[in-house]
Amino acid sequence: MLDIKLLRENKKLVIESEKKRGNSIKTIDEVLNLDKKWLKFKQEAEKLKHKRNIVSLEINKLKKQGKSTTLKIKEMQDVANKIRNLDSKSEETLKQRNEILSQIGNIIHKSVPIGKEEKDNKVIKKWGKSTKFSFKPKTHVELIEDLDVGNFDTSAKVSGNGFYFLKGELALLNQALIRFAIDLMHKKKYKYIEPPLMLRKNILSAATDYETLKDSIYDLEGEDISLIGTSEYSLLALHFNEILMEKDLPKKYFSYTMCFRKEIGAHGINEKGLWRTHQFNKIEQFIFCKPEDSYKYYEELLKNTEEIFKKLKLPYRIIEFCSGDLSLWKSKAADLEVYRPTTKEYEEVASLSNCTDYQARKLNIKLTNKKGEKQVVHTLNNTALATSRAMVTILENYQQKDGTVKVPTVLQKYMYGIKKIGGKNGRKSR
Repeated sequence: MLDIKLLRENKKLVIESEKKRGNSIKTIDEVLNLDKKWLKFKQEAEKLKHKRNIVSLEINKLKKQGKSTTLKIKEMQDVANKIRNLDSKSEETLKQRNEILSQIGNIIHKSVPIGKEEKDNKVIKKWGKSTKFSFKPKTHVELIEDLDVGNFDTSAKVSGNGFYFLKGELALLNQALIRFAIDLMHKKKYKYIEPPLMLRKNILSAATDYETLKDSIYDLEGEDISLIGTSEYSLLALHFNEILMEKDLPKKYFSYTMCFRKEIGAHGINEKGLWRTHQFNKIEQFIFCKPEDSYKYYEELLKNTEEIFKKLKLPYRIIEFCSGDLSLWKSKAADLEVYRPTTKEYEEVASLSNCTDYQARKLNIKLTNKKGEKQVVHTLNNTALATSRAMVTILENYQQKDGTVKVPTVLQKYMYGIKKIGGKNGRKSR
């Protein structure tokens, strides 16, 4: 959530940011009007509480003098009723203010390109050459079924579309990717976390826009808890309601989890394959840091993910989000997209975000600086690796004319010596 103090003191900055997003600026005045109303109720209640204290002293004085306290007690009761009424109005007004305040986006970083929608996002980097074949490449689904290393038909029967069985070398490749990413992040001195796979809804609401999210998450019926759609939410919640010491920052984490998404209305969810699924494995990066350091760590998180895909030797590009395509809680964001020879398109495999203090404020995560002052920490996240999409890009980019698939060199030590999927060097699954 945006800092109300920032809005009070720098309304112009917030208006400029919301205009870049293409959002209505009417909500800004609505929030400020409710804020003034709330402050007025609060001030009136404080005056009455002061008066109540004075009347209380007067009652004690009258009692000591043996005089009647009836009128003063009646006055005290009237004041108490007015305080309760004002407190109730204050609480309701604050709730309304914060609900509307949560509709105002994070302040967009000055480097974010201005645009209205996805087509206005900007390619800022390309690495590697797009893969070309002397034969017609197979899709990852064709490769999986021909090599008998996965099953989509049975999983559709027992679980529904968007699920899968992995078998033999492909299942090992999935685990190889997980171990490869864990090793790499561990060597970078990030702390490994295995977080909860379910979170309470108030935590999810703080992490993201719950109204947007609710159609994609799995709720547990009758309980205030949901399966996570991405592990960044669990990592964010790790320091819920904590005050961190500045000397202990940054806190750099990475996690491995399964993630779950309904993907209601999502394009392609009814198609076979691993690209868009209801269940997937993900290694996530997350940083809590001082406000002045967040853009330094934004670049670090991006380099980490680039290193992973460079080591996998998969051609990729970096897409920076334009202002109109930026989610409310993000100040700056980018996607890493890998080239798929079957679609002849670059497609998203990792998402990087700097959320500055927007998420941490709602979860009350602060730091105490050297002067003893408290500040809201900044939070950043980036996908290190989502294995299902990584497997798609490996299968499609590393396929051979004979229908087998080479295993990237960097993964072979995790594959028990298997250098290719299929053929006599692989183990065909049954």
